[in-house]
Amino acid sequence: MNKNLLHNIALTLIPDVGPVMAKLLISYCGSAESVFNTSKKELARIPNVGSKTIERIYTHQKAFKKAEEQIKYLEKHNCNATIFHSESYPQRLKHFDSSPLVLYYRGQLDLNHPRTVAIIGTRKPTEQGKVICENIIQGLQRYNVQIISGLAFGIDTCAHQVSVKLGVETIGVMGHGLDRMYPASNKNLAGQMVKKGGLLTEFPTGTNPDRENFPMRNRIIASMSDVIIVVESKKRGGSIITAEFANTYNKDVFAIPGRINDEVSEGCNRLIKQHKAHLLETADDVGYIMRWEEFDKEKVIQKSLFVDYTSDEQKIIDILKKSKQITIDELNGILKVPSSELASLLLNLEFKGAIRSLPGKKFILL
Repeated sequence: MNKNLLHNIALTLIPDVGPVMAKLLISYCGSAESVFNTSKKELARIPNVGSKTIERIYTHQKAFKKAEEQIKYLEKHNCNATIFHSESYPQRLKHFDSSPLVLYYRGQLDLNHPRTVAIIGTRKPTEQGKVICENIIQGLQRYNVQIISGLAFGIDTCAHQVSVKLGVETIGVMGHGLDRMYPASNKNLAGQMVKKGGLLTEFPTGTNPDRENFPMRNRIIASMSDVIIVVESKKRGGSIITAEFANTYNKDVFAIPGRINDEVSEGCNRLIKQHKAHLLETADDVGYIMRWEEFDKEKVIQKSLFVDYTSDEQKIIDILKKSKQITIDELNGILKVPSSELASLLLNLEFKGAIRSLPGKKFILL
């Protein structure tokens, strides 16, 4: 049994030890295993670690028993887990304090796909909304994207179904454990998704789809996506929560506009009106804003002896001087600018012959 994984899972199962606290403990103690071997006196010196938390860490037998059960389930059902400090962990998630210490998943999915697009919306879409959803995914195919959604009723289900039909990799982020499916009607769809894509959750087996889990699920959707597209939404709901998370995370949000009297379009129209989302008509709008079109074209760059850089371009160059190579997600976490703006800066630096892009959205200084 993987000892490192066991200790990390056990740490997440200690009552009141959330993602922030878990990573704080590991940063001070050195590893999840060390947390359980550190004296109470030493633990008490860690900021914000109270006596109740320390006592719970020292009475951890139940957490380890449950952790062992989790690993046995993963092994038996061909599932996997990735921990925060591993290379397979989603790089886009690492920059956020609330990123889970452990993620569980099933399927053939790339947790660090070069381009990720979340498609979300109402649980009761119109037929027009479903058609729009399909047209968007068809248009995004040429950009080689991964589609992320929440496997809920409505637009989420539509996004996954269309992706499966078109052979586009798709991930369903769930608000419960891998041992159950909500809604149950999506069980067959989930089975198809794991062939190219899969299911992802931060919740261990035995976790029910409780209401409070879904805002937590929504933050992962927003974090893991370069682009968030809201197809149809009322003025309140999970899609709006996800869009708000995305704006906080400096992600690019797009929304499909609708008639002003349509309840199902109120949320989208408001996002556009409040400048929290780009107006989206076709998938080409995404390619244009994200500069994917230009990134995908092979261009001959004539290097210049004397090149003027903007202050933002110089920041990227200074960062690259300290690193042999860096991913766009790591740059996004350092600079905290919208993905589309960062893409534009990187493209300009390529044109100027200052940097070169490598597979896996990595960049090096020339």
